Amino acid sequence: MELNEILAQRRAKLEALEAKGINPYGASCLANRVEIGALISGFKEGAQEAVKVSASGRIMAKRLHGKVLFMDLRDSTGKIQLYVKADYVGKDKFELFEQIDIADTINVKGEIFKTHTGELTIKVEDFTVLSKALRPLPEKWHGLKDVELRYRQRYLDLISNEEVRKVFLQRSKILLSLRKFLDESGYLEVETPMMHDIPGGAAGRPFKTHHNEYNMELTLRIAPELYLKRLLVGGLDKVYEINRSFRNEGVSTKHNPEFTMLEVYCAYANVEDMMQLTENLVSSIAKEVLGTTKIVFADKEIDLAPPWQRRSFAQMVKDKFNIDPSDDILVMLAKLQEKGFAKEKNRLTRSQINKIIEEILEQDMTMNPTFITDYYTSLCPLAKTRQDNPLISERFELYVAGMEIANAYSELNNPIEQRRRFEEEIKELDTQEKKVVDDDYVLALEHGMPPAGGLGIGIDRLVMLLTGQPSIRDVILFPLLRPGKE
Repeated sequence: MELNEILAQRRAKLEALEAKGINPYGASCLANRVEIGALISGFKEGAQEAVKVSASGRIMAKRLHGKVLFMDLRDSTGKIQLYVKADYVGKDKFELFEQIDIADTINVKGEIFKTHTGELTIKVEDFTVLSKALRPLPEKWHGLKDVELRYRQRYLDLISNEEVRKVFLQRSKILLSLRKFLDESGYLEVETPMMHDIPGGAAGRPFKTHHNEYNMELTLRIAPELYLKRLLVGGLDKVYEINRSFRNEGVSTKHNPEFTMLEVYCAYANVEDMMQLTENLVSSIAKEVLGTTKIVFADKEIDLAPPWQRRSFAQMVKDKFNIDPSDDILVMLAKLQEKGFAKEKNRLTRSQINKIIEEILEQDMTMNPTFITDYYTSLCPLAKTRQDNPLISERFELYVAGMEIANAYSELNNPIEQRRRFEEEIKELDTQEKKVVDDDYVLALEHGMPPAGGLGIGIDRLVMLLTGQPSIRDVILFPLLRPGKE
């Protein structure tokens, strides 16, 4: 049957219901409704008295056997069978079921029992139409297979694909477990601004906006770091934020312009403490949500049980490119070009060179968790340097399955050095990129920030890892897409 014909039939059924004085969208509060999952778990077989129940949900299947109608009713907690017969609902009500389609939402009342085949069923005695679906669901057996359509019409994806619903239920549990771990560890959850007058806390191209009342140019935040460290100055020693951040950059299986980050800051801590926190946090979430620290990603088993291995960034770069942390930008670029990389690049900033190097090194990463340490100080404007080597910072990045999952360091709390680094960073920017020193942040440091460790974890990538999803779009309910037809 053609779609237009189906749409016409459903519209006719809507009009037939309205002609009988029934408003398929009029019901609101439903007294005594019980979630289907609770009905299933609470059913007691062999009870002396019949149990009357009220349940609501979407019709997922409809089967007519003679004068008996069977339906599958589903809500977010489970699915149950409906048994509809004129003897129980009355002739008029039974005939009304002719106007009910798969995807319609209804409320039913009746007796719950178990059939001779062992299937839990509601013997319907009355029903109410709650919402008439004017469009059909995706074809039953094939589901919603068009990948672009799945993301664009996520609501259909959730209805049609049980595994998709499971991923987003797990995402919620992962965030719940994360909060529980940090709360029980004495951290305070806070909220910081999402609109900044000076973008900072990370390298990234911001989205720009304008505040009319103040006639003020603003950007959506690329990271909350500098505000969270202001709180350390203010005496809040252990804070975290699960934040939405925005970067006006590329889209890939690992990147979405709008993404979720966890940032954690702890006074009187350092990068080693952040390593231990990361190991304990991630392994704890895996055990609580999945029941194990052993997961499967890209058909390979990964063990998240600590301790995790460590590798030196400085040594990896030396081995692969013969680059030293003391090399200036032109020398780094020349050595990259000698190895066949960055051929078309005539002028690069240190951050751009670092991005090229990291993308190459990612290909050599193992599946199991690995802390990459010993990053160049020149690439870490907000991190402390190692006391034994000022060219190397106290920083790590965590890689699992070839993906960067986390970034952490001992926080730079010297306001004079911080200002110098900001100014040096600005000098290296293209003239088209306008950026100024964040004087307010330096002012905060001048009031004294205790030594601290900071950690950032990409929540979307962590969820990808723990749910075995190959693309970041599969763990974001509504990823950003190119404009397209509905």
